[in-house]
Amino acid sequence: MPRNRNKLLGAKQWVFATLLLSFTIFDCFKRGIMKKQLVIIAAIIAAAVSCGSKEGFTEREKEIINGQEGQMYVTVINDPEDSVILRTPSLPLTKKMLQSPEFKALAEKMLITVNDPSQDGVGIAAPQVGINRRLAWVMRYDKEGKPFELFPNLVIESRFGEITHGPEGCLSVPPKRGLVPRYSSVIISYTDPSTLKPTRDTISGYTAIIFQHECDHLDATLYIDRADTVFISESWVAERDSFERAGAYLKPAVMKSAKKR
Repeated sequence: MPRNRNKLLGAKQWVFATLLLSFTIFDCFKRGIMKKQLVIIAAIIAAAVSCGSKEGFTEREKEIINGQEGQMYVTVINDPEDSVILRTPSLPLTKKMLQSPEFKALAEKMLITVNDPSQDGVGIAAPQVGINRRLAWVMRYDKEGKPFELFPNLVIESRFGEITHGPEGCLSVPPKRGLVPRYSSVIISYTDPSTLKPTRDTISGYTAIIFQHECDHLDATLYIDRADTVFISESWVAERDSFERAGAYLKPAVMKSAKKR
């Protein structure tokens, strides 16, 4: 969100995988996604779940995390491969993942990315850097100094309060903006990255809007799916053009499919 507004799978894992795949297929039909894309999405989910018994990041995830130095490539909706990632619901992070060097590297690189002037966001979710895991950084406008905080396994348990229609943009949907209805308050749950304990919090105001935006990413939803109106931001076009001329936004080889490398 831009700142300018080798064991067999257990029974529970199979149930989760089935529900996740069913939801994704239903959602894709609802959105009119083509059969070929459905096959790709099913393959991604199957691959992720098949590696879930190891409780660590998949080889593909490690490749993406370790294959980029510092700032990471941000997936965009108008790229067919990126779109599949953005439209795939994210999987939870296991305790083993949260204690791994890959998690540390992913978190650090996501923070570098959202803070880079070419992105300049108030939040970023893992699918936006090509990793379908429930992880997001959120700028806490409700705290002194507006610090960025990390939220593994982020879930919104409840939305409540007044519904307002405010301006939003998204790092993955440039250069558009829109008016989006959001609740004024949310109750979130997540895994504390320091203690690894489940944690709950109640958030209100603009920070609550950021949490809703980022959590939507984890659920394969974009703000344009909720927006009352969507329009091209001419100021953002000009801003991105200057960064593009400097070589920003180029898709690295590690983010391309094996066929295109």
